[in-house]
Amino acid sequence: MKNSIFHLVLISVIFSFACESSREKKEEMVILSEPNTDSVAVERPEISFYIYDEENDYPDAVIEMYSPLGNQKFRPGKVPFEYNIKNYPFESGMAGFQLKMILNAGDPVGYNSPIFQRELNEGTYRAVAYLVDGEGLALKEFGNFVDRDFMVGDTRPFPYQAEPYLALNLPANNTFFKEDEEVTIDFLLVGGDIDLDRLKVQISLNEFRYEIQEVTPVRVANLPKGEYLLTLNLVRRDGKELDGPFSSIKKTIFVE
Repeated sequence: MKNSIFHLVLISVIFSFACESSREKKEEMVILSEPNTDSVAVERPEISFYIYDEENDYPDAVIEMYSPLGNQKFRPGKVPFEYNIKNYPFESGMAGFQLKMILNAGDPVGYNSPIFQRELNEGTYRAVAYLVDGEGLALKEFGNFVDRDFMVGDTRPFPYQAEPYLALNLPANNTFFKEDEEVTIDFLLVGGDIDLDRLKVQISLNEFRYEIQEVTPVRVANLPKGEYLLTLNLVRRDGKELDGPFSSIKKTIFVE
């Protein structure tokens, strides 16, 4: 009887593991390694870019921005931010930062309160605030994120731009990855629709390049050790570049 129970548990564990590990890759692009004439060199795994089927756990979540108002002016110093969050377990202790905010394409900063202040110098700012899931990935449905321009000190607003732009959630600048670690590139498209506006995102890590016509996290496997310049460019599918100040993002990452 005990052996039967043990075998049943073992089969259940194996089945459970198989289900969890069977996440299917989509749109995978494998970069073949160049032949190496050094006979003692160790053969490296092939670099690959791919995506998964992703599910939004909170498609009805809404984040509203009460402060700053559009193109509102502040004195240099502490600037107040206030958000209202609906249909999302913001106060139920979900692990990790639940609200993230990016200023002028910088690295995101996480908050566990919808009301906070930031010490800011003179300048013109664009804030993108968004909610994340339990893995730290940005929620991407309409209403899951909000953007707003404002000014600090004696400065001018951004020139009016009706063009969409990018906000990069992951990775942050100067992030270190292990050599066998999967790199996740997670971004938002703000102010547009990737299909209706006929857009695509070009991703490059030094000489390695990948294109995608979906707003979904891109994974990269088997990057060799080294320093990489990650670049994301939002362009039209006919190849025309966009003029907006945040249609291109650059970050440096390291694989060790």
